[in-house]
Amino acid sequence: MVGRQSVRAVTFAAATLAAVTSFALLASCGGDTRDSETSDADMRQPQAVSNSLQAQLDERKAQFTENAPPEMINAFEQGVVDVAESGVLETALREGDMAPMFSLPGALGDTVALADLTAEGPVVLIWYRGGWCPYCNLQLSAMQEVLPQIKQRGASLVAISPQVPDSSLSTKEKSSLQFTVLSDRGNAVARQFGIVYKLPEGVKEQFEGRLDIPAYDGDDSWELPLAATYIVGADGVIRYAFVDPDYRKRAEPAEILGELDKLHTM
Repeated sequence: MVGRQSVRAVTFAAATLAAVTSFALLASCGGDTRDSETSDADMRQPQAVSNSLQAQLDERKAQFTENAPPEMINAFEQGVVDVAESGVLETALREGDMAPMFSLPGALGDTVALADLTAEGPVVLIWYRGGWCPYCNLQLSAMQEVLPQIKQRGASLVAISPQVPDSSLSTKEKSSLQFTVLSDRGNAVARQFGIVYKLPEGVKEQFEGRLDIPAYDGDDSWELPLAATYIVGADGVIRYAFVDPDYRKRAEPAEILGELDKLHTM
């Protein structure tokens, strides 16, 4: 457990060889899954989430470990250690901090301002590395599944990556995402949240010739954001933060729903 005020941990560091070559592992994302016979009480239950996201992530990790060459496995494991030791966990904003108010371009060319969203209620912010990352795609699919429950709680959901808008649009379309997807080129906003790290050299060497991150992001910095999840209250205060150096761990959707429920009792 890293950080203060009982903040949970989640991650970001590097991806897998299979992730580099295909989106095939991304599960299909549905639309509004609320059944006409489902009551509001049912919708408010965190346990309504079908499958554990972490179980899916663990399965993906197991597949990678079984099939990838040892040198790649070792490089990615060391990458997690390198990110943990980079200092990014100390700079990441935490529960109780004020969220930076930002405006970013959306996948469809619109501009989205956090201040406008918080004026309507709490906002769930999820950073992901890019559409090339299978762990990110599993998370995006899982969040799409609980989007109706998030909306029912009066909150909105926003996913942010350093990808250029065209890459973000591709992710949104291929994943059938019905929530807002924003492009944070150069990780400008992620830097304000303190969650930017430089891809460890050993991981970069594994990616070179397989994955062109600069093409996705429109720069050659090889910088990425942690796979952080924040809940920002209507007052702009961060009410929940989930950060960790291991990219194979993400905020569980059921936990996010539970945290949103807590805001109604404050």
